Amino acid sequence: MTINERHDLIIKELDAKGSVSVTDLSAILNVSEVTIRKDLTMLEQKNFLYRAHGKAIKINPYINDRDVNIKEKQNIAEKIAIGKRAAEMIEPNDSIIIASGTTVQFFAREVHPSGHLTVITSALNVASILSKDRNSEVIQLGGIVRGSSLSAVGCDTERMLENFSGTKLFIGVDGLDVEYGLSTTNLLEANLNRAMIRSAQKIIVLTDSTKFGRRGFSRICDVDEVNQIITDPGIPQHILDQLRQRGIDVIIVEP
Repeated sequence: MTINERHDLIIKELDAKGSVSVTDLSAILNVSEVTIRKDLTMLEQKNFLYRAHGKAIKINPYINDRDVNIKEKQNIAEKIAIGKRAAEMIEPNDSIIIASGTTVQFFAREVHPSGHLTVITSALNVASILSKDRNSEVIQLGGIVRGSSLSAVGCDTERMLENFSGTKLFIGVDGLDVEYGLSTTNLLEANLNRAMIRSAQKIIVLTDSTKFGRRGFSRICDVDEVNQIITDPGIPQHILDQLRQRGIDVIIVEP
């Protein structure tokens, strides 16, 4: 087998599985682990994969903080579709918690309750949108305002949540990795998200498919704490299978 044939097979394995260990590749290709490591180094230099400890993964999982004004211009059609589907889940007299992020901002624009709705949110843009609805009572959580996310964070914000109980939490993420869990790029945001999870009866993640297999600096929780995920058809099949095997209801909406 030539080096090009090996590289083609390695990439095919990654496309199918998302990640593959050096040991497994050595057995599949019938070459030494030293040879596989050299192959992975070459492929990483060409940006075909990202090397992690003892394995290769399809993309670099680590992400940096980005301004909300940049993120809201990305994957717009997917976020609109996700927001519309999430809005359908609101029931009469619901008391919902909404975290920060651009996907939940698109969700807020689709919320038009026929009956009374109580909204608890840390996101200034979400509060601004929903406070204009005559059927929505908005409780704005206070604290330190993060300019990049337009969200209040900090210990005072978390303490306010101790006095509330929401029927549902609608939360966006910067990364969702089956092994690592839900994550964001900011420590204070992650702490607040955990407090929101403790105050909610049902956890619903709103995320476009670009967030799967990615990891932010700060971990929020295990995927097993999630009840539902609403996303678009771009979710990798192997991740979709793993989530559903864990009993998580994954709803896929067409943009």
